[in-house]
Amino acid sequence: MGEFDLIARYFTRPTPRAALGVGDDCALLQPAPGTQLAISSDMLVEGRHFFADVDPAALGHKALAVNLSDLAACGATPMAFTLALALPGVNETWLQGFSQGLLALADAHGCELVGGDTTQGPLNICITVFGEVPVVHGKSQALLRSGARAGDDVYVSGTLGDARLALEALRGHIALPAELLAKARQRLERPTPRVALGQALRGVASAALDISDGLLGDLQHLLKASGVGATLDTSIAIHLLADCAHTACGKDLISFENRLELVLAGGDDYELAFTAPVSARQAVQAAARQADTPVTRIGCIDAEPGLRLQDAEGQHLSGAFASFDHFA
Repeated sequence: MGEFDLIARYFTRPTPRAALGVGDDCALLQPAPGTQLAISSDMLVEGRHFFADVDPAALGHKALAVNLSDLAACGATPMAFTLALALPGVNETWLQGFSQGLLALADAHGCELVGGDTTQGPLNICITVFGEVPVVHGKSQALLRSGARAGDDVYVSGTLGDARLALEALRGHIALPAELLAKARQRLERPTPRVALGQALRGVASAALDISDGLLGDLQHLLKASGVGATLDTSIAIHLLADCAHTACGKDLISFENRLELVLAGGDDYELAFTAPVSARQAVQAAARQADTPVTRIGCIDAEPGLRLQDAEGQHLSGAFASFDHFA
């Protein structure tokens, strides 16, 4: 099977929202009147971002999900994406599964595949996604990292920790029962992008970003962009622990100390961390209900730079919780 046969068979579909999709030198997108384009790219490399034996349908899902999560953090509505794919060879069974997982999530969010590239080489997946953000009275409604202000609340969506738990088990660092590992691995390989929540938070949240490398590490980016600091209550944050990690802790498979590690520095969760004024607490909960996604208030924004952790008694909690860094 040649390159263009491969594209035609697995990745070419009608693109009614795009002015021009797959098959020409460029795709042509026409944003709706009164909107801006939101654009993000992510790359997944075998051995770095996923294991060689990953289910190809799950890999297709995650490859797009991590990009949709960026759109969610911006409050954008998905529109289209391109796919650049390096393959060691043509494996039709793998391509069938990968394309099914990829396009099923694309269909669920109305996000059309409009172009890209294929080549031979080590397995590498690069997606660029495009979304729309409303502009109201000349002002963009995009959620940015730079809008947090002293006094704002700090929130996190959903739960944290299962993806990192699965990763540690697959690396052989912890022994999990097969059923528990299978459930945790779902969170690692099939994350849920919080697109609906991001859209519901437009005009409510003051700043936002998605959690890909760990809560503390990612939150530092928001604090730096906003020129502020934050204090987090770890006695509340610990309740963000996801189901499998909570079960593993209950069975003494992981230590209490590792619970905080999973929540604060786990990574691969693709939940949203965001800030909002105290006056918006009811609006935040309304947005959470609208998106059918729970959110938890875990701290507050401070004028003093830096990130501080406190226990239930308000005492300073020391300890290093290192988030993922590709080059560390």
